[in-house]
Amino acid sequence: MNTEQHLLYNEMKTTMGRNCLILLLGFLGLGALGGGGALVISPGGRLIGMPLSLLKKSPFHDFLIPGTVLFLLLGIAPCLLIFALIRKPACTFAEKLNCYRDMHWSWTFSIYTAFILIAWIQLEMVFLQAVSWLHTFYMVLAIAILFVALLPAVRSLYQKSI
Repeated sequence: MNTEQHLLYNEMKTTMGRNCLILLLGFLGLGALGGGGALVISPGGRLIGMPLSLLKKSPFHDFLIPGTVLFLLLGIAPCLLIFALIRKPACTFAEKLNCYRDMHWSWTFSIYTAFILIAWIQLEMVFLQAVSWLHTFYMVLAIAILFVALLPAVRSLYQKSI
């Protein structure tokens, strides 16, 4: 493989990795917008068939607060993050929250999003005192987001020039 072919191959790997990360975040975001939005619109859970009795071991009396958190943190945030991963905009506030100073904040926030999803699923299982296939599915999704974001080709795309 000559140098030009090698560069083209590396660029293709990087683009595929980034697109995979965007796809995973998009899936998470759209699902959370739908689920969180339904819980905000119908805090009693009727719109998506979730009885309030599910919350008996939680600190909530209805689904309004969990639905709002779901809608914002796992719905709106990943959708905005997709834009940031594509455009790499500067954001002073986001940079202040970026614990990886050598990386663009959008990459770091994709890592944060995966950990927020893990925490969300863990809290949901504790509050519901149950585990369903959906918990497993979304835990695997969080791990997939982490795995793809940590791929060397994806990391190199978001590494800052020093």
